[in-house]
Amino acid sequence: MRYREDLPLVLKGVSFSVASGEKVGICGRTGSGKSSLMSVLFRVVEIPTAGHVLIDGVDIATITVHQLKTKLTIIPQDPMIFSGSLRMNLDPFAEKSDAELWEVLRKVHLADTVSSWGKGLDYEVAEKGENLSVGQRQLLCIARALIRDSKVIVMDEATANVDQESDKLIQQTMKESFGGGDSTVLCIAHRIETIMDSDKILVLDAGKVVEYDTPSTLLQMEGGVFNSLVESGKAVGILD
Repeated sequence: MRYREDLPLVLKGVSFSVASGEKVGICGRTGSGKSSLMSVLFRVVEIPTAGHVLIDGVDIATITVHQLKTKLTIIPQDPMIFSGSLRMNLDPFAEKSDAELWEVLRKVHLADTVSSWGKGLDYEVAEKGENLSVGQRQLLCIARALIRDSKVIVMDEATANVDQESDKLIQQTMKESFGGGDSTVLCIAHRIETIMDSDKILVLDAGKVVEYDTPSTLLQMEGGVFNSLVESGKAVGILD
């Protein structure tokens, strides 16, 4: 895959499969192709006819972008939060009852916090969620994913800007919410702890998949890229 015909390839012969319900960690140094891979998955960039991305056996190039978005939910580093009520931010199309929204808030450990604000679902959220902590914004984003019931959840360095305590709560919430095998989780790593409980880890380097296996197997590969990242300290704490 390349961004323009006159530019070099940024993804080269990338091929891998993910079983339904698996959590796959994705890591690599800056420029390894992590963001480009997500651009292809969400069809921000269209790939040539030589390549295909399949979800449940369906080539994503054969469906509309709207249909694709019903299958995927991204939890980004900087979630999009709107000025308006908490209810609107959770359920912009008013498809769920208040009881269902409160149930989701309980699942993401926000119900007690929201109750303490006094206005419940009518609480006014500021533009970009400026009156919420970074961790609360991410938990709100996870709540949206639960409401949408997406089959594929993508965490794009979602805990890069939160403190360690919030990181642990977000990881716990992700495990509780999506760890039952109903959803497939792709997690682009910023902190190594966020992917060490993955079923598999995909390691990218210079636009290629160089390793793809269980964390324990990769750690035992002497001279391997993932092992090297960990040993060198590049992955211990923060990845490039």
